[in-house]
Amino acid sequence: MMRRRDFLLSSARSLAAAAVGTTFLSSRMAVAAPDQNALAGTIALNQLGYLPSQPKMASVRGNAASFVIRSAKNAVALQGKLGEARADAASGDTLRSVDFSALTKPGSYVLELDTGERSDAFQIGRDVYHDALRLAMRSYYGQRCGCAVDLGGGYAHPACHMSAGYHASSGKSGALQNHGGWHDAGDYGRYIVNAAVSTATLLWAWELYQPVLKTLGLQIPESGGKLPDYLAEIRWNLDWILTLQDDDGGVWHKQTSLQFCGFIMPQADTLTSYVIGTGEPAYKGTCASADFAAVMAVAARCYGSYDSEYAKRCLDAARKAWAWSVKHPDVTFHNPPDVGTGEYGDTDCADEMLWAAGELWRTTGDDEYEKFFASAAGKGDEIKIAAPDWSGVSPLGYWSYALSERKDAAGLRSAIQQATVKAAESLVANSNSNGYDNTLTETDYVWGSNGVAGNQALLLLVANHFHPDSSFVHAALNNLHYLLGRNCFSLSWVTQVGTRSFQHPHHRPSAADGITAPWPGLLSGGPNRRPADPVAKTLAMAPPMRMYVDDSGAYSMNEIAINWNAPLVFLLAAANSL
Repeated sequence: MMRRRDFLLSSARSLAAAAVGTTFLSSRMAVAAPDQNALAGTIALNQLGYLPSQPKMASVRGNAASFVIRSAKNAVALQGKLGEARADAASGDTLRSVDFSALTKPGSYVLELDTGERSDAFQIGRDVYHDALRLAMRSYYGQRCGCAVDLGGGYAHPACHMSAGYHASSGKSGALQNHGGWHDAGDYGRYIVNAAVSTATLLWAWELYQPVLKTLGLQIPESGGKLPDYLAEIRWNLDWILTLQDDDGGVWHKQTSLQFCGFIMPQADTLTSYVIGTGEPAYKGTCASADFAAVMAVAARCYGSYDSEYAKRCLDAARKAWAWSVKHPDVTFHNPPDVGTGEYGDTDCADEMLWAAGELWRTTGDDEYEKFFASAAGKGDEIKIAAPDWSGVSPLGYWSYALSERKDAAGLRSAIQQATVKAAESLVANSNSNGYDNTLTETDYVWGSNGVAGNQALLLLVANHFHPDSSFVHAALNNLHYLLGRNCFSLSWVTQVGTRSFQHPHHRPSAADGITAPWPGLLSGGPNRRPADPVAKTLAMAPPMRMYVDDSGAYSMNEIAINWNAPLVFLLAAANSL
């Protein structure tokens, strides 16, 4: 499913895109669409390495038959035969696997084939993913709006977007003082539906993997305060989300300029930042308000032991947003005629209501929320589970209900767990059926396919929580390996992570800062079998995994987004907990 740019081809959006492209090309030359086969080496593996106790696999193209793993001192640590050749439909490659799971000793290694080809060095160790977790989470500090940012190494900017106004569609007029939150993606807009699911995913990681995240140092302005760095960074976004709630409890959909700015640094964007609504009473939207209620209910659980007043504020706001949503259950959002920024349009808010009810019940135990959840959830085989995304959040509602330790008066917990396990088993089967062992089917290579891989890993890890099964964990880790280099390009899709990471994200600061390397810790959207931008459309059609170009102009393949980084953080937190 495409994300917010489904409505890209409107005339206003197309004109904005053309203006952006002109500005971008003047600041940094775009990369010509390359021969995609030339990008890939013979050996594809996780460029960071592997956990000692977990399976270790690589994929090999070509005619090799045997392998040797050598230590840093060139000693033979392991040797063996490659697996049987098999065709991989998603990439069009014929692959043979290298299984070196028997190697468990921590250290630095190189994989060498009998054809003489060698991999880059990789690590085996318990902390092999720690720095990746820190960078992926610290990228949110880099996305901050409304404050000075300094990641070090020149990745910095002064405070941006410090003033705002109400758009006529909001039902109000005039200026307002609100700033903060995270820039949503490669642009400088902020969107409640995407901010909510991103923030909730990060808070879910906190609830499930707190021992790892509690001590994670992020070097942010709040470091050393009473909140762990992880929660302090998330609070920066929560505080902005709270500002988009109206006095009646409803929540406006987004805060953006009328059109996207060019490829400039955030402090140079002087376009007015507007709070934008539906354009007619009730001006706020159901999906945004229900998403708001859900994430604030999660926040109330996570911050209570550190700041009870803040937790109460979040819960009170969640209750108000819920009450508004119940009164206005089908107010959907579409961009006003003069607005061409991301829409995040959704014609059905039932899943957002289900999610809000599940989170509020888990937090409060109030009958009102459980009754609503039970009436909306379905029974037995009616409960269907798939990986969540910003427009499909019902799995989060189901899982929150099933993870609660409260009495299951509705008798739904077992059915939810069984449906989740069934979905996880299907993902394991996908992983076992392709040459790169990820869980994506050919139809999953959509706009943001790397985010799909992350969210499928999230599903597998939740299923493992319900019903421990090593195959669920292995499949989730296979998606991490895919994202960090075990793919047809031998490319790490996280900036500055791995030996061969992608270089040209559709990300304004990375293009406009005058620094060659992109801002660190950002996950590319990844391959997209349906190119939807002028640069991507220059690619010849190929198997879906190969529909990718590392080009800043290819926003339908190479944009970054907070909702894609969130499941990556979740997956890395899980990997660091094993």
